[in-house]
Amino acid sequence: MAKQRMLKFVTVGKEMPEKRDAGQRAADFREIYGEFAAAKAAEQASRCSQCGVPYCQSHCPLHNNIPDWLRLTAEGRLEEAYRTSQHTNTLPEICGRICPQDRLCEGNCVIEQAGHGTVTIGAVEKYLTDTAWEEGWVEPIAPSHERAESVGIIGAGPGGLAAADMLRRAGVQVTVYDRYDRAGGLLTYGIPGFKLEKDIVLRRVGHLEEGGVSFVLECNVGEDIPFGEIRARHDAVLIATGVYKSRDLQGPGSGARGIVRAIDYLTASNRKNLGDAVPEYDNGELNAAGRRVVVIGGGDTAMDCVRTAIRQGAKSVKCLYRRDRANMPGSQREVQNAEEEGVIFEWLTAPRGFAGEPVSGVMVQKMRLGAPDASGRQRPEVIEGADYVEPADLVIKALGFEPEEIPALWNVPELEVTRWGTIKADFRSHETSLPGVFAVGDIVRGASLVVWAIRDGREAAQSILARFGADGLDIAAE
Repeated sequence: MAKQRMLKFVTVGKEMPEKRDAGQRAADFREIYGEFAAAKAAEQASRCSQCGVPYCQSHCPLHNNIPDWLRLTAEGRLEEAYRTSQHTNTLPEICGRICPQDRLCEGNCVIEQAGHGTVTIGAVEKYLTDTAWEEGWVEPIAPSHERAESVGIIGAGPGGLAAADMLRRAGVQVTVYDRYDRAGGLLTYGIPGFKLEKDIVLRRVGHLEEGGVSFVLECNVGEDIPFGEIRARHDAVLIATGVYKSRDLQGPGSGARGIVRAIDYLTASNRKNLGDAVPEYDNGELNAAGRRVVVIGGGDTAMDCVRTAIRQGAKSVKCLYRRDRANMPGSQREVQNAEEEGVIFEWLTAPRGFAGEPVSGVMVQKMRLGAPDASGRQRPEVIEGADYVEPADLVIKALGFEPEEIPALWNVPELEVTRWGTIKADFRSHETSLPGVFAVGDIVRGASLVVWAIRDGREAAQSILARFGADGLDIAAE
């Protein structure tokens, strides 16, 4: 019976949830995709081939049991499907929205390789988890017994939240410290609402609070509280700060007014949409309204910036990237969405400098792709004599992030870091050079994906529980 409900990829075509018209969605910060109806979710899930070696699962950092919850969805057993999906994922409603499925599960779907179009795994996951919240299937965190041990988690982003969830389910006393006034990290302040509406994040944070996780917000470790004091308060500490130091861009005029960091720009926009007072937005410093915007970079952060600028009413929005479309690191789905909304991509271009004070233009070098570099990607080379000036009133640098100098900032020189400044941690246990201190996510990996931070947080929680002598069964989800 189950098999008859599956393997329909030959007769049923791939469909995504309805996407709002580009002109309509560019006027607000709401999510751009609608929701599957139950029948459509079942239909699309039924396209799964139930292959013997599920590459979708093996290419998911969390190794989510995707074929099983697709089958359960196709059979209409939605609560079982949800419980299967969340058994390996602490934040499934977030991953269903922001994971780059085209590079992970969907990009490795067997029927995609066969030319039939991938199963829309992310959209089904989003449907399942949204339905679970609506139907009350997301049960409160209720440990079977309380433990005496406590853990301090520094950073309320995805890695910290994932670890907090699993530790609290095991009865551990958990306190999360974060520099911002709301939990969520980049989920709250870095990712725009059109990809992840903020009530989704804050609902999950509220779920953790109701389950007994304590949050200490607007707390800068090293300034408001010494790292040593956090270590003294808790039986174990988890560092999950992420990376927030923006890579800089040198060249003539790089210090001109009107050249801003992506993190500042996106944070201002998200704060404004959350109803906060944001002077830098109101005075135009971090507001694209009526301006000619140039975004430099080709990753997902650059895509967030260009699409935010469109929604703020920019006069024009262009994205400069030094390689071609096929070699850009950002999601191709995001590029398509941006183009539909009016963003112009200037491929094989790189900034040489900036004109004006405040900035009035970007001095652009045309590039071509030459021999491969050490990573195997073709190295961009300058085409001499092909420079031009791209007019711009607002330039946003989206060049990626680097780790802050945590040993110096926290006065803990014995905390070992790599030559890139990331914290050294055992890749199995996630323990650092300091006994009882663990580290996860971008502060260990460098700038990476939310789903990898979730995986790290879950693994570190298991290591911490093992340190406490807890039974692994204690951390089973719901």
